[in-house]
Amino acid sequence: MTIRAGDFRTGLTLISDGDPWVVIDFQHVKPGKGAAILKTKMKNLKTGSTQERNFNANVEFEAANIERKKAQYSYVSGDTYYFMDLDTYETYELNEEHIGDNKYYLIEGMDVSLMFFEGAVLDISVPDKVELEITETSPAIKGAPSTQTKDAVTETGLNLRIPQFIEQGEKVLVSTVDGKYAGRA
Repeated sequence: MTIRAGDFRTGLTLISDGDPWVVIDFQHVKPGKGAAILKTKMKNLKTGSTQERNFNANVEFEAANIERKKAQYSYVSGDTYYFMDLDTYETYELNEEHIGDNKYYLIEGMDVSLMFFEGAVLDISVPDKVELEITETSPAIKGAPSTQTKDAVTETGLNLRIPQFIEQGEKVLVSTVDGKYAGRA
């Protein structure tokens, strides 16, 4: 199946230069003269690198046949993360380069989705919001406005801003899209 660059959407997977890529962000740009172009930010699913690339809206790509499997995050050893397929009990390994910022959202026993291309594990998808415990933060400032925030660190090492009323040891919801506080757990 072919995909035109003009039909891109976030999360679309395609083959470019022989590698599978996922579209992270895109923008249609119509200059004063000439044809419209598509500015994209794409992630190479084999290497984990991201690139900003421009395409003519009529350029065609082959769709990447990405298979997804449910798995459970088991543990980390060094810079290798281990996941277990809950149906077959097979273990999969991904290095920290492929995990990227998702490492801040992984908790042992969490269900994730593994992405496969031609039988090899390429990437993981975590839920949109995760529950994390605050391990470091300063005490609330008496008399501070309720909209004021303070720095905090979660059990996974994520640094974020939280409201003044959240204390150390409390669990909060964190958006995995932008790494920001999303509410009390």
